[in-house]
Amino acid sequence: MVAQAAQYLTVSAGDDPRCVTADVLLAALDCASDGVLILDDDLHVRHVNAAAASIWGLDRVELIGSPVGRLGLEELERCLAAAIAAQASGADRARAELQELTIRHKDGSEIRVALSLWPLETRGESRYALFVRDITRDVEQRERLTLLHELADSSNRAVIVTDHEFRNVYTNTAFTGLFGYEPKEAEGRRASDLLVGRCTDRRTLVKLRRLLHQERGGEDELLVYDKNGNEIWVAANIKVVRDATDQLRYVFAFLSDITETRQLRSLQQLIMTALADEMPIAEIGDRLCRRVEEIAPDVVSSLLHVDADGLIHPLGGPSLPQDYSQALDGVAIGPDVGSCGSSAYHGEPVLSIDLDSDPRWAPYKVRPLQVGLRACWSTPIKAKDGRVVGTFAFYFRESRAPSNWHKRIVEACVHLGALAIERQEARTEISRMAYYDMLTGLPNRARIPSLIADAIQACPPGGHVAVAFLDADNFKDVNDTLGHSAGDEFLISFAKRLRAQIRPGDTLGRLGGDEFVIVLPNRDAIEASLMAARITAALAVPLTIGKRQVPMSASVGLSLYPDNATDIDTLVKQADAAMYKAKRAGRGTYRFFSADMDKLAEQRLMHSTALRNAIASEALTLHYQPLIRTRDGAIHGVEALARWHDPVLGEVSPAKFIPLAEECGLIEQIGMWSIREACGQMAIWRRAGLDIPCVSVNLSPINFQNVNLATMVAQILAEHDLPASYLMFEITEGVFLNERAVVVATMNELRSLGVGLSLDDFGTGYSSLSRLTQLPINELKIDRSFMRDVEVNAATRAIVTAVVRVGQSLKLAVVAEGVETEGQCELLTELECDAVQGFLHARPMPSAGFGRWLIEHSARQAGVMLRQIGRSLARTSLSSEQPVDQPAIEPRRSLGTR
Repeated sequence: MVAQAAQYLTVSAGDDPRCVTADVLLAALDCASDGVLILDDDLHVRHVNAAAASIWGLDRVELIGSPVGRLGLEELERCLAAAIAAQASGADRARAELQELTIRHKDGSEIRVALSLWPLETRGESRYALFVRDITRDVEQRERLTLLHELADSSNRAVIVTDHEFRNVYTNTAFTGLFGYEPKEAEGRRASDLLVGRCTDRRTLVKLRRLLHQERGGEDELLVYDKNGNEIWVAANIKVVRDATDQLRYVFAFLSDITETRQLRSLQQLIMTALADEMPIAEIGDRLCRRVEEIAPDVVSSLLHVDADGLIHPLGGPSLPQDYSQALDGVAIGPDVGSCGSSAYHGEPVLSIDLDSDPRWAPYKVRPLQVGLRACWSTPIKAKDGRVVGTFAFYFRESRAPSNWHKRIVEACVHLGALAIERQEARTEISRMAYYDMLTGLPNRARIPSLIADAIQACPPGGHVAVAFLDADNFKDVNDTLGHSAGDEFLISFAKRLRAQIRPGDTLGRLGGDEFVIVLPNRDAIEASLMAARITAALAVPLTIGKRQVPMSASVGLSLYPDNATDIDTLVKQADAAMYKAKRAGRGTYRFFSADMDKLAEQRLMHSTALRNAIASEALTLHYQPLIRTRDGAIHGVEALARWHDPVLGEVSPAKFIPLAEECGLIEQIGMWSIREACGQMAIWRRAGLDIPCVSVNLSPINFQNVNLATMVAQILAEHDLPASYLMFEITEGVFLNERAVVVATMNELRSLGVGLSLDDFGTGYSSLSRLTQLPINELKIDRSFMRDVEVNAATRAIVTAVVRVGQSLKLAVVAEGVETEGQCELLTELECDAVQGFLHARPMPSAGFGRWLIEHSARQAGVMLRQIGRSLARTSLSSEQPVDQPAIEPRRSLGTR
């Protein structure tokens, strides 16, 4: 309107009486808010309104007549000159919009103005109306808005601004990048129409709307959808702007993509916390699936474990039918076993878009289809070594493929599932090592008490729990004679036979060595005895190890809860005592615990403790029993026999403490002590002038497993300045039959030293004549059991004769043990057995007593020799005095037959 007034002012007012006078028009210009300057052709000011004077802060008088340049508009002057020149050319006399300029107020402040130029014609003269608008505030707001736009576009958070009807008036660049909508597409549309989908939580939307009534707004997490329908989890921060009347004007929504950052991180944190808390893997699997279904509401998830045998075991799937999950347990993976079995088999993701038509799902589809599941996508879970240890699957309620969001979830879940399953495998392996026997796979000593406790806890009132303690009767012989590998094979077969005889619900465990325990829930004495009888019968069949048949049997002890005891330790202790009773009864049988067995167990414990103390304090002693040559009665050698006299227990028989030492692991110490003691005594006798060919020391098979035995023996001989030929080791057939290289090497080293080796108790074990020729022994000892009836039993006499002949043929000395009668001695003399040992000549004696006995024996032998020499001389004298033609006097038959 101002421009129209200015233009109207230029026409010839006198020609039209209807025209308003110039004064009126000038007064109207003074009322205008924009500044107006009327310029002549020379760009001098001819008229200024009040607004223009105010903009420059000058009086009108100062402005009128001034060139434009003096108003600080040098740049304007150039622009005006160019515009006027263009208009003068007649090209266009229309309004010219000039650029925005900065001018200076009289007080020095800067003002931003917008200029426009209008050409005017009045009475043939050219004039120009320069319109000046103060846009300082507009520029400031515009720059601020530009800054805000730049700031919003630089943010990685999507920004939406809506009006009071929730229609979009602004979206930033991040919004376009996240959701795919260009600003023009989003403008004017409701945010809910753009972002809300079928799985968006309506309750969260209601909560967000409530935030509009709060001054500070608020924040919540929400599942929304982009332009292509992909799910995106966002954190929505809502702010509102109200007018002076408290009416809603604008809503600001700041949306952060938390799909990977927060949702997946929370999923990871959930599982890592569960792992740190040692939560069972089934509970971890359940939590994982439930959390996944919260952040992906359109799926049903499943976590499966694939064991070392390729069998499937469900770990999580809370939204799947329970009977369906149970049916999968134990199914073997394969190329046509649904999606999960196929994925685990191939080690690659498998997608079945339509379960109904997919042939891989034919045996498994009925139940999933019944509950509305139409598609399944399964991904293998792999361990660090590349093994497939499980699968993670998404079931869909429509025939579809997974979205990008689904793929990101599964990528995270596969990693978490691998951690959980590998940790479980590690825990299982640790548990197996801690609670299960490595050789047989049975529960071990640490695990058995809890199994007994479980059986007791489950025992109904009036019921019983039987505990069987088993010991393999001949395991030590097998282990010592055939080696540890054969012993391991024996124990494995032993355990298999036991396992075959127990019924479901029974528990078999191995305490260690050759000791086993069977827990029999709900079994009374009669039922327990039937089980023990079955085991005894099953073990009666010999076991073949290599080319050898080894007898197998067990001594079984039984105790009953609650009849015998109500606590676990006592039950096992009682069963152990009953087992020893079965051993004393002849082995290969079973016995029940009785009260008097406690005394025997206490006695055994007391004896073992006392024996340890005796060895530590060197309270054992050696007694010596001579070996006598049959041809002349001279001493062949002496055997050193360990004896134990305890201040409390009194005299303890070797038949008791030697087996006890073997059970307690003390036998090797006793053997080495015996060597030192015997060699020391031999050195004393030598210095005393007593002629004893050698001393024999009994060693256990365990001694020969010590690779340093020969070195230790050599040191002991050197300490006592004793030739090696003065020492003989008596070994049992357990050493003789042991095929381990270290044992044979030790025997050869001892023979190289010059130490003798005597095979004790020959003929009572698993002797092999072929092996006898290959071992470095130089003496055989016939076991005392053959002497009992050798005089009256032809079969026994034949065996003894055979043993003597074997020794003679192999050039081995043969000694018979347990000789107690003259008849036995005469028979052995006739067989040309080299030496005898037994009570006929002497019982085992302390060293001092043996020295006296040896002197007396030597004197007796000397007397016999003198009498024989006297008789021989007498016969010679009579023969020389008798006439030649008289016959010689026949000697006494008794002398000839003696």
